[in-house]
Amino acid sequence: MKIVCTQSDLNTNLSFTSRAVPSRPTHPVLANVLLVADADSNQVSLTAFDLSLGIRTSFNAEVLQSGIIALPAKLLNDITSRLPEGEITLEDESTAANETGEGIVVTLTPASGQYKVRAMGGEEFPELPVIADNQPIKLTAATLIEGLRGTLFATSGDETKQVLTGVHLKLLPDTLEFAATDGHRLAVVETDNHNIETGTEEQLEVTVPARALRELERMLAHSADTEEAISLYLDQGQVVFEWKNQRLTSRTLDGQYPAYRQLIPRQFQRELTLDRKQFLSTMERIAVLADQKNNIVKVSIDSEAQEITLSVEAQDIGSAVESMPAQISGENIDIAFNVKYLMEGLKALPASEILMQLNSNLTPVIFTPLGGVKMTYLAMPVQLRS
Repeated sequence: MKIVCTQSDLNTNLSFTSRAVPSRPTHPVLANVLLVADADSNQVSLTAFDLSLGIRTSFNAEVLQSGIIALPAKLLNDITSRLPEGEITLEDESTAANETGEGIVVTLTPASGQYKVRAMGGEEFPELPVIADNQPIKLTAATLIEGLRGTLFATSGDETKQVLTGVHLKLLPDTLEFAATDGHRLAVVETDNHNIETGTEEQLEVTVPARALRELERMLAHSADTEEAISLYLDQGQVVFEWKNQRLTSRTLDGQYPAYRQLIPRQFQRELTLDRKQFLSTMERIAVLADQKNNIVKVSIDSEAQEITLSVEAQDIGSAVESMPAQISGENIDIAFNVKYLMEGLKALPASEILMQLNSNLTPVIFTPLGGVKMTYLAMPVQLRS
C-alpha cells in the first residue's frame, strides 16, 4: 500500500474516526483505525469501531498502490495532528519488514522527517454492521441537526437509567420525532414534513445512545452543506446514518422508552409570552448566586404588573432579585425551578420569543418557541420550602 495525501485531510478524518476507538479495547485490533486505499477510485477510507459505535469517513488521495491495514489510532492521530500542513506519504513496508521478523511497519513521510509505526493486518478488523432490505429515510443535515440540538441536552448522564441515556427516534409518515428525558425534564422536536422522505407508512421507534448522536452532530456541524441528504436506516438493534463520504453506525438501546406524550398537559390555566434572550440572560445572572446553594430559582408571576420576578436566596451568602416584562394571562403564582434545567432548555429553544404555559406550582411547565422549529420543552418545578 502507498498513498499520498494532505496533512489536513488525514488529520480531519482521523479526528472523526478516532472518537469511536475504545479507550479499553476488548480485542487489540479495536485500538486501531482501519485504512483502506483504493487505486481505482483514488479514495482512502478510515474506520473505527468499538463494537457499539462505528465511524467511517473517506477522502480523495493519490493512491499509488491499493491496500488495507490497521494502524494504531491514538499514535497515528497524535503524530498527524502535530505535522505541518502539506503532503504526507504513507507506505506499507510489510514485505521487507516480514523478512527481518519485524511484522508490519508503516512509514509516514512528511516534508521533513520520517515516522515508522507498527501496524496490524486489516483482515482482523471487524466489519461495520449493515442494515439489509430496509428503505432509508431521507432527510437533510439541517433537519437532523435541528432535532439533535433540541433534544441531546435533555438525555440522562446516569448509565443505570440505560434507555434514558439516549434520544428516542419515532418514525411516523412524513415525520421524524426526536425525544429525550432524564426524568426531570423532557425535550421533543418534530421535524418539518417537507424536509423528510420516510418511504414507509409504518411506525418505527428506536432509542439511540447520546454518545453516538453527539459524534454525529459533531460530524454534521463540520459539513458546509446543511441541505445535504442523509440516509437513515433504522432497525431494532442497529441504526445507520450515511451521507457523502461518511457513515456512522450505532447499536440501539434496549428497553421500553417512557410514554412521554402523556406527560404533556393539554390545557393550561396560565400563559406567558417572554423574550427568550432577556429571560435567559436574567437567569444567567441570578444563577451566579443559585450555584452557591441549591441551584433553585424562584419565578414570581405578577399578572397585574405584567412582569415576572426571578429571585434567589442563598443563606449566609447573599440574595438576588431581577424583574422583566412579560405578557401574562392567568392568576399570580410563585414557582421554583432547578436553574440549570431551565437555562439549558432556554438555550435550546430556537426563537426570539417563547410561550410558557403552566397550571400549578408543582405540575409540568411547558416552554415552546413562537415560530420556527416545532419544539416542546417540559420542566418539572421543585417544591419551595417556606
